[in-house]
Amino acid sequence: MNSSERAMKLYIAEKPSLGRAIADALPKPHKKHDGYIEVANGDCVSWCIGHLLEQAEPDDYDERFKKWQFEHLPIIPEQWKLKAKTKTRKQLTVLKKLIKQASQLIHAGDPDREGQLLVDQVIEEAKISQAKKQSTQRLLISDLNLSAVKKSLGTMRSNRDFIPLSVSALARSRADWLFGMNLTRAYTLAGQKAGFGNVLSVGRVQTPILGLVVNRDNEIAHFVSKPFYDVLAHLLTPDNQPFIAKWVPSKACEPHQDEEGRILNKALAQNVASRIAKQSAELTSLDQKQKKQSAPLPYNLSALQIDAAKAFGMSAQKVLDICQILYERHKLITYPRSDNRYLPKDHHQDASAIFKAISANGGQSSELVNGADAKKRSKCFNDSKVAAHHAIVPTAKQLKSASLSSDEAKVYQLISRHYLIQFYPDYIYNETKAEVTIAGGLFKANAKQDVSLGFKLLMGKSELKDEATLPPLINGMSLFCEQGEVVEKHTSPPAYFTDATLLAAMTGISRYVKDPQIKKILKDTDGLGTEATRAGIIELLFKRRFLKREGKSIRATETGLALISVLPQGLASPDLTAKWESSLGDIAQQAMSYQQFLQPLLADLNDFVQLAANCDSNAFARLPKSSPKKRFAKRGGKAAFKKSSYKKSSVAS
Repeated sequence: MNSSERAMKLYIAEKPSLGRAIADALPKPHKKHDGYIEVANGDCVSWCIGHLLEQAEPDDYDERFKKWQFEHLPIIPEQWKLKAKTKTRKQLTVLKKLIKQASQLIHAGDPDREGQLLVDQVIEEAKISQAKKQSTQRLLISDLNLSAVKKSLGTMRSNRDFIPLSVSALARSRADWLFGMNLTRAYTLAGQKAGFGNVLSVGRVQTPILGLVVNRDNEIAHFVSKPFYDVLAHLLTPDNQPFIAKWVPSKACEPHQDEEGRILNKALAQNVASRIAKQSAELTSLDQKQKKQSAPLPYNLSALQIDAAKAFGMSAQKVLDICQILYERHKLITYPRSDNRYLPKDHHQDASAIFKAISANGGQSSELVNGADAKKRSKCFNDSKVAAHHAIVPTAKQLKSASLSSDEAKVYQLISRHYLIQFYPDYIYNETKAEVTIAGGLFKANAKQDVSLGFKLLMGKSELKDEATLPPLINGMSLFCEQGEVVEKHTSPPAYFTDATLLAAMTGISRYVKDPQIKKILKDTDGLGTEATRAGIIELLFKRRFLKREGKSIRATETGLALISVLPQGLASPDLTAKWESSLGDIAQQAMSYQQFLQPLLADLNDFVQLAANCDSNAFARLPKSSPKKRFAKRGGKAAFKKSSYKKSSVAS
């Protein structure tokens, strides 16, 4: 053992709240020091305060880069540098001293890619022996309650197992810096040419999100409503029971249809309606099945944010902030920045205790909690689907005195509901699909009848209903068509994005991509951004005045519209980030190296900088000019860009 070391284990948490939770599970009494806790056996628990280290600025590499000039671009560091964040420099000093003194390190960063890198970088900064680095252990904690932390302490792994995850996070961080720093400078300088004095920030994830909103706004602005026509057959059974079936146009009608199959030719629709009137008809196909629908899986962060936006109009950032309070302060939910919707099998044994907590904390009514079957095991309990973290679910903690705020209670109730429904029966319904042939044409009628509500009791459905009804039918039955009816409808523009639909678009971004190969990559990844960064990136676009709110609608500002109009398609679409996310996943799985990822990226960066230098900056000439005092050039540029700090919650992506 090195003379400066002592037989002491050092636990390094990502945040003070996690540090305190770990200390609570270690031998007492405790001594509280400045920036760490010493436990009874001499071991210590310390913590980062988020990122203690951040990427160096361009002028930290070369003084010349203080002034933003095209001839400097692209700036590509030969040796990457990190620097201590000014506000938390003191805590970094405390940690580095403890790391050097400890004989054994335990990495307790948050259980995700960013949490892995964040603590690894602090350990690296302390410049310790290779042997100590190799012996570092990894502690993964998703629940801050005492029993859960003790359980995690008994199942630690070698930190070496997580090196690929750390390399993946490092590659993303550096790639985001290269693109964000260089392209923001390039397009800001292009804006300056036209007299626009504000920073025009560009990033790998934020820019395609802005592109989505701009494209939607443009689609709505240029939308022209067109009439389309449905043909309905009014039918009678042999015992004169009526029902309605809708015409399904044949392939021959394609020239008269739009891309969604709607008939645009009124004369054609009227011709079909007149041809079927007073005609005999035959029930040529009848499919009657009882179907089951399983409960949706417990939440990951995006699914929770989408539902909270729909139900309560909450922004993604607000939901994340509330979740952090429920996790850190109240300890009522598990780790919230999760992208996973499954639970480990052994989590099932906690069900009864969690039910009691849900009931005690007002997560759901006692009546609904009592209706759950703790023995039922839904498909969410699946070890093979659980990675570093699992779904967001309630913990077994019962509040003693502190009550939840109204918004905290709303989010807690959603999380509780999605956990409880795992222990409810399937929703069962009867579905009937009938096909009728009239005068050679095909018509369809569907009906659905509730049999047993099951988990839907918790989803606001209180009684059995028939959504549409059909009379008793038999395959081959002879029918009579009394009349054909033409119903004129009008195409409507797509809706403006809201918090819920923009988040849904980010997670299901493949829907907005035409290239089949890119589409597949995006389906296999988590979409645009990560669970930890999506809310921050959306907020960043508002902060940078690229987006604005109009009621519940999210719209692009004039600045946002102008920026997207001059950007090459590769930056304004999700294609680039799709390739990145796929590659970063490959690095985490050891199927690609850091260098294999970075080399083609640098070639792309060179091309994009050249395109920025030659872009038509007239688009910025129409934007409002900022006052001379606020002009970007007067500020030197550095401070302005630093506002986009590379935090976990608002990655410059």
